[in-house]
Amino acid sequence: MTGAAKKKLPIGIQTFADMASGEYYYVDKTAHIHQLVEEGRYFFLSRPRRFGKSLLIDTIKSLFEGREELFRGLYIHGKWDWQQTHPVIRLSFADGVVTCREELDARIRYQLRRSRDNLRLPGSDAEDIPGEFADLIVAAHEHHGSRAVVLIDEYDKPILDNITAPDRARELREGLKNLYSVLKDADPHLRFCLLTGVSKFSKVSLFSGLNNLNDITLDAPYATICGYTDRDIDTVFAPELPGLDREQIRYWYNGYRWGDVCCDSIYNPFDILLLLQKRRFAPYWFESATPTFLVELLAERGIFTPRLEQMQTEAELLSRFDVEQIATEALLFQTGYLTVHHVEEPMTGYWLYTLGYPNVEVESSLNQALLPALGVDEAPRQRLALFRILQAADLEALADHLKGLYASLPHDWYRNNPIARYEGHYASVFYSHFAALGLDITVEDSSNTGKVDMSVDFNGTIYLFEFKVVEQIPTGKALQQLKDKGYAAKYQGEGKPIYLIGVEFSREERQIVGFEVEEIAKPA
Repeated sequence: MTGAAKKKLPIGIQTFADMASGEYYYVDKTAHIHQLVEEGRYFFLSRPRRFGKSLLIDTIKSLFEGREELFRGLYIHGKWDWQQTHPVIRLSFADGVVTCREELDARIRYQLRRSRDNLRLPGSDAEDIPGEFADLIVAAHEHHGSRAVVLIDEYDKPILDNITAPDRARELREGLKNLYSVLKDADPHLRFCLLTGVSKFSKVSLFSGLNNLNDITLDAPYATICGYTDRDIDTVFAPELPGLDREQIRYWYNGYRWGDVCCDSIYNPFDILLLLQKRRFAPYWFESATPTFLVELLAERGIFTPRLEQMQTEAELLSRFDVEQIATEALLFQTGYLTVHHVEEPMTGYWLYTLGYPNVEVESSLNQALLPALGVDEAPRQRLALFRILQAADLEALADHLKGLYASLPHDWYRNNPIARYEGHYASVFYSHFAALGLDITVEDSSNTGKVDMSVDFNGTIYLFEFKVVEQIPTGKALQQLKDKGYAAKYQGEGKPIYLIGVEFSREERQIVGFEVEEIAKPA
């Protein structure tokens, strides 16, 4: 691709005809689509927002409509029967916000009418939404002489937009269930059906018997059906890379995984396209929607923020999401704030997933958002102060800075917030303050002698932290544990300065009462 001509960056482009025009950079996903339509008929795919689900839907729509001219030069062109076309019914809830059942029903009826008009079908005599939808599917099949294709984009958005108001969310869930229930009896008239969204609501609560819906969210063959891979960046977008640090692109934006860890890791297209346009690193995806509900829920549940880097859960729990029961792991995974780091099968048929942050953009941005929920009204100047202190490796200033941080926690926050009862609160504030800087941090960093609570590798220096909660008087046990366990041995071969730092918190004083430092001499 060296010397290849530049094209337009497809920022905000969700129409396949535009992407196929040759004006824009385009990553060919038709190999995945071909496999999908060949192996089954009813599918569900969950991906976080801004991952290209709408473009995927529109590509499949163009394929079944037989728009051959758009697919020339793509993988699927010579493998598709262009003489066979199918009527396509596409519904989308991506635009706007509905706040009641009446608005939802009006939105659905509008889209059903538009589908009828697009397919040149007569009106329906049905008086309810299920009847209109069923009539539409049957009429499309009969009028066009081939089974219909149903594509539903952002199928869950009306519920998610109202998830903080459970009664309203339940009302909207019932309205969508009213629509989707039609699909189970429409099988004789359907060639293909795909629903996409952010979350996976249970079949019982939303799909009412649609038991043949195949969830491909965690299936390895479809791990890269949305998003960009390293190869895509290095080939398709090669003309845009000069002047950008390729390793920093990986560090900031790569790391999403669905399925086994052997699958390629993925970049969010929104991040990459804005980086290539603006030529500077920033949390573009995170800033596109503030996760207020997520932060409030994590605070309410007293989440231990260092644990976010190493959450373990079962496959079943990752798929469990509903208005009445929102598992923390499922919420973080489905919304894109955590991704798959490791998969194991400790016993036959039982899959265990280890989750963690996909990249530094998400880790730093989410921890910035979480700090106020931990009682820290952290201004940018505090983050800059921590950065300068670490840059200078000034450990005395670091102790004073952190003591000032804990002293700033308001008394009312301790009195009113249940997380203050947890010893992990102190470590949460400590970790999130560092993580908000986007530093190279490892929680419970393993060695052959155990696990150190937190390690930080920054500016050519390694810091190893051990935390203890004491009554009032420092005991020195935190630093002693670092020494006794020989945690530094793992890093001594790197030739960097290493500091052992024992931090002791007083539960009664709500403050750091012990901050002991010992530098490990470099090997001779």
